[in-house]
Amino acid sequence: MPDASADWVVGKHGPLEKVSENLWRVEGAVPRGPIRRVMTVARLTNGDLVIHSAIALEESAMKELEQLGTPRYLIVPNGFHRIDAPRFKKRYPAIRVVCPKGATKRVADAVAVDGGFELLPDDPRLRVEMLEGSGDREAVLIVKDGAETTLIFNDVVFNMPHATGFGGFVLKHLTKSSGGPCVSRIARAALVKDNAKVRAHLERLAQLDGLARAIVSHHEVITGDVAAQLRAVAATL
Repeated sequence: MPDASADWVVGKHGPLEKVSENLWRVEGAVPRGPIRRVMTVARLTNGDLVIHSAIALEESAMKELEQLGTPRYLIVPNGFHRIDAPRFKKRYPAIRVVCPKGATKRVADAVAVDGGFELLPDDPRLRVEMLEGSGDREAVLIVKDGAETTLIFNDVVFNMPHATGFGGFVLKHLTKSSGGPCVSRIARAALVKDNAKVRAHLERLAQLDGLARAIVSHHEVITGDVAAQLRAVAATL
């Protein structure tokens, strides 16, 4: 089990970007690869912060984050997005660690899990839906901020540009992870247990009012006609 008292290790990352009035994201590097990872921060109506897929940031950026509100909930979205979870738990001992039921065992190998998404408070800005057909391994966060709706996905939907070099070749041709919004081969194998149910759920999400963007845990935000892009992704399943 990784040491929960591990030092605060910071990799390369970008700024804390404001997405909407109560929503922020940060892109960080993944060691030894062309993939970028994303942390998303949502602020609830009481000022508490929900952190999705934590990334350890430089101290100045962490102070900026802490000025936004109190880090209260840490969502570890699956067993592969846990590298910085122990560090956040050490920094914020009172933070509540939640994850999808189907990922509990693997996440708990890295950090103590307090429970599932039922631990999140009832709040008009945020709700969570388990992705149907994912075997309880993937969830979608739905953030309402004014008239805008933002979807926060983890690994079931990628939005990566093509990359160069051998890594780019692997992503484009072997894992089929790059080139715009898609469900990668890895996600199909690890997360999509029932194609029809996942497809239907994505199509329902595309119908949400005020759909402004979809944030994914790797690379770029999906913007523009988000509904059409989600329906196109769904149609591949």
